[in-house]
Amino acid sequence: MKFYKPDLDLRVNRALELPMYMQICQRFKTAIEQGNLQAGDRVPAVRALAIELNLARGTVEMAYRILTDEGYLQVRGAAGTVVSPSLPPPAVLKSPVIMIGQAHAVIVEHDGKAPKPLQMGLPALDAFPRKVWNRLVGHRLRGSEPARLAYPDPAGFDRLREKIATYLGVSRGVTCLPEQVFVTTGLRNTLELTLSSLSTADDAFWLEDPGYIFARLFLQTAAVKVVPVPVDEHGLMVEEGKRLSPHAKFAMVTPSHQSPLGVTLSLERRMALLEWASKAGSWIIEDDYDSEFRYQGRPLPALKSLDRNDRVIYSGTFSKAMFPGLRLAYVVAPVSAVAHFRAASYNLNAGCPYLFQAGIADFIAEGHFSRHLKKMRLLYAERRAVTAQIFQEILGDRIRITLQPGGLHILAKLADHEDDIMLADHARAAGLAVHPLSRWYINAKPQRGLLLGFANVIDEKDALRLALKLKQALA
Repeated sequence: MKFYKPDLDLRVNRALELPMYMQICQRFKTAIEQGNLQAGDRVPAVRALAIELNLARGTVEMAYRILTDEGYLQVRGAAGTVVSPSLPPPAVLKSPVIMIGQAHAVIVEHDGKAPKPLQMGLPALDAFPRKVWNRLVGHRLRGSEPARLAYPDPAGFDRLREKIATYLGVSRGVTCLPEQVFVTTGLRNTLELTLSSLSTADDAFWLEDPGYIFARLFLQTAAVKVVPVPVDEHGLMVEEGKRLSPHAKFAMVTPSHQSPLGVTLSLERRMALLEWASKAGSWIIEDDYDSEFRYQGRPLPALKSLDRNDRVIYSGTFSKAMFPGLRLAYVVAPVSAVAHFRAASYNLNAGCPYLFQAGIADFIAEGHFSRHLKKMRLLYAERRAVTAQIFQEILGDRIRITLQPGGLHILAKLADHEDDIMLADHARAAGLAVHPLSRWYINAKPQRGLLLGFANVIDEKDALRLALKLKQALA
């Protein structure tokens, strides 16, 4: 049985001419009609509500008698009084539709509801070892000492920082101390921490064009000057960036798997970028968001591993390697900037929740993290191949898929005359979370295409169903 919600407002207004028992009736009816009280919910006992509202017991009894006679409440003796189970469900209130100008249109996907098919940025939610994870978190929850109920360290749980530093040294060639690692809630929080630590007003900021759209939306509201730098098949065009803004304070890149084109930053350009940062005294933010998943060739070392002058700020996340509901990521600060990052972390927030941080630390320490990544690489390679093959077959000449070495999404290119924004809108109206490529551009001439997440396409049958649905939406 469900119980009365203590935050439900049943207060009466003694200044009104309406009798107080009628006001109580009206409060209950409104709460039921709006869905705040639902069929089967227990309501307060007469005596308890009379004390809470500072009213005579008889006043509340009269209100309950009227509500019972009208069919709103049902008395169940010792089991208490409940909202009548025979009441029809409350009408669903529709949220007002807000029209957004095209220039500022944003696709909202992270709304707390079930993900839609082909959504980008999602790992395979069906394949995560939930039993293992629940066991680890449950163990931490049961054994947590009182001190863990206080505010966590804003820099992050010390054991998790140690495990991240060890993991990066082995898997990504990033040599760092735990003191350099700061736990954040995601890339936005990482950028906030970085800018709060190192930037001044109106600093120039190189951003890939096209580049990660949600980073762009944040930076456009921050106190920096965004400088779009074009990207080609070899990644960020460093010489073009130097021409556009040679003394920029920051450059943000996705070198292992460019977002959204999927290309890899060439070694020549990596070295040129590092040389520029060293000479200009600039900082490079390396967003290494899904480098764990590479299906062709050897895994590439992180740009940070080539840094000999302490200019690279390395950013990673558990959203892709584990699941995004964790809301946990991390950033490795340059040695020379650790004090600035630590001071900024204390100013920005009170830290990430201890429980999930400790759970991830245990997940890594017991070997589950490395086993999970190994399993996911094989699974994603299969799902990627199946998705690309079937979508190409079903959509034919309408799209052109060229698989890149890694990542969790596929780019289906369209002809230049196609309106990918309109087509994506049609697909989204059909329930598919498709992104138009051209929306990720700023100044560069946009290519036309559709960005498709494949990690949750579970098999050939599922891929065929989704491909046919997309074809129908694009017709």
